[in-house]
Amino acid sequence: MPPLLARRAPYKDFLQPELQKRFAFTAAIVLCLAYLEALTWSTWDSFIWSWIPLGLPGLRAFAIFVSVLPVVILRIAHSHVGIRTSNSPFETILGSILPFSTTETILTFAFSAWLFSQTYLLSSPEGAELRWITHFTGDRMRLNEQALFFTVNVILVGAVQGILHISLDLDRMLLGTVKPKREGQAEPIPSDVTAAVLGKWFPIVLMRSGMLAVGISLVNYVVLYHFLRRSAWAWAIWIFRFRYNLPRTNIPPSVGPWSLWMLGRSIWASFLLCFIWNFGGMAFRLRLGKEPLKSDHPLTSDSKDPNGSLLNGLKSKKPRISAFAMWELALIARDFDVRRQAMYEDIDRKDGPMWSQLYVLCQSAIKTLEQRIDDYGKPPAPAPGSQAAPAPPPPRERVVKPPTDAVVWASGSAPKSPAASKYTSPGKTPAEELRKRAAKVADQLMTKEQKEALRPEAVNTLFGTLSHRVLGMPVIGSVFQQCFRRRFAKALLGSPYGDVSMYANAAYALSQLAVCSLAEDKYGNVQRDVPAIVRTFTIVIKKLEKFQDDFPFHWTDLEQERECPEASELLAALKDGLGELITAFGPYSSDLRLSRADMRLAKEAAEKKDAKAEKKDAKAEEKGSAVERAPEMQQLS
Repeated sequence: MPPLLARRAPYKDFLQPELQKRFAFTAAIVLCLAYLEALTWSTWDSFIWSWIPLGLPGLRAFAIFVSVLPVVILRIAHSHVGIRTSNSPFETILGSILPFSTTETILTFAFSAWLFSQTYLLSSPEGAELRWITHFTGDRMRLNEQALFFTVNVILVGAVQGILHISLDLDRMLLGTVKPKREGQAEPIPSDVTAAVLGKWFPIVLMRSGMLAVGISLVNYVVLYHFLRRSAWAWAIWIFRFRYNLPRTNIPPSVGPWSLWMLGRSIWASFLLCFIWNFGGMAFRLRLGKEPLKSDHPLTSDSKDPNGSLLNGLKSKKPRISAFAMWELALIARDFDVRRQAMYEDIDRKDGPMWSQLYVLCQSAIKTLEQRIDDYGKPPAPAPGSQAAPAPPPPRERVVKPPTDAVVWASGSAPKSPAASKYTSPGKTPAEELRKRAAKVADQLMTKEQKEALRPEAVNTLFGTLSHRVLGMPVIGSVFQQCFRRRFAKALLGSPYGDVSMYANAAYALSQLAVCSLAEDKYGNVQRDVPAIVRTFTIVIKKLEKFQDDFPFHWTDLEQERECPEASELLAALKDGLGELITAFGPYSSDLRLSRADMRLAKEAAEKKDAKAEKKDAKAEEKGSAVERAPEMQQLS
């Protein structure tokens, strides 16, 4: 009886618990911030009960944490890998209006702000006069407009924060790329990195939270509440009538809640809410984007079949799982000798040796870039399930016989009389007559300069000048500019999201596994694939550099700088990997059937150019080509 094979656990069974631990750590940070903010609400009547967590400060901290929790859950649900690719910010806005996720995000932030505002109102002392209902003599009660103004202000801050959350793409997960270790370079401890980044961003988050709170509160105090006051009062009094005996009138009181004391309260509460949102979100992004390691070992180390679980993650259709699995593979290729050697020796798998499957997966990821470069500018291919066009139907049999030669060459009817032709001829349309008269009047009234200004060439030049002035405006113009970086990243990485780490880690893992096979591959399975790896890296680097040099500028791009950090990171990863392959396998090139031409092209592709010199040459070339294209550009403008 053959031995039972161990069940290959899916990669997500190891990734999900680790992500949940990171979420718990982030929640603990948010809870600590909530406790610190709750201390600012204490009256400090008692030295002990004003800060002890078992009293009111603990309840307030828990209430603040519950109010922020919907935003944290939203970030988990909407998190994605890769940058958001689009040609311009305006295209991003159009693509973000229709999806339900946009409405969900804004409503979630507004709901979180409402919960926070009610917690603040309930925690305020009686002397602050921030209760919803104020009591007069007897049974007379009235709705307190100061509480209404405060709630509206905080909800507006939440809605604006939701819009900023979408526009800044704060749901993106910051995944890293593995780079070769240099001699004498110490590996930083992940916890130290997280603390250092949080310490660096602390004053920035503090300033942004204060600016947003002050800005929205002032706008609401001066402008917005005047328009929202009547409808907000009607809704509030309709809700509270179910419990309290309020007046029947829906008209707000004559004296409004405008005062510097109320404005200061609103700014302070809005600042506390924005700070816990932003700082908690920053901690969440940093913890969620940590390396896929558990106790300084790969996540799949606890699996009964570590290689099988890793393959399951690499083959996953979900971008998040496959990106983390590729990141783990790159870390194994660099730091974990035992796991790396186990991959070379794993040759009895159902779908082929472990190395062969890794080779196919990494090569396909790298060749995806080449495929996008080749397909750019081509019409989209038809769907694979589309059927061929149906054959044209056979010609129908004529009901009426075709005319004979006698009928065709027969003499026509007798000519009409002049009077009859006058009334039966089509003549000229009224539009033609009006066009001629307008041309004559314009020719008589307009001067020569006015005629020159209405020529098509002059109109196009005027339109181009106005367009460039609008595009040059600081805020409005940048929304419509299609800069080189955005368009090139979309063409290279795809849309709506493009992940650089997936391709960079695939290139590093493939090259590092090939280099380490010289000393660790006992069966020699890797060496037969080395020539294909070298040629693939060479071709992709050459095509990517040529694609970047020849990629056209859009007429709205005023800077026209041929720079794209995402492409530069990919080129650096490919060049580093190819350089290590040339160094390791150069002496054995003839045995590997790599010709001199292959090695020469590979060395040219792996050569790193000086960024400053390359930028200077590119600008000089662009100036020269701009001079040559001057007549053409004048016609286009």
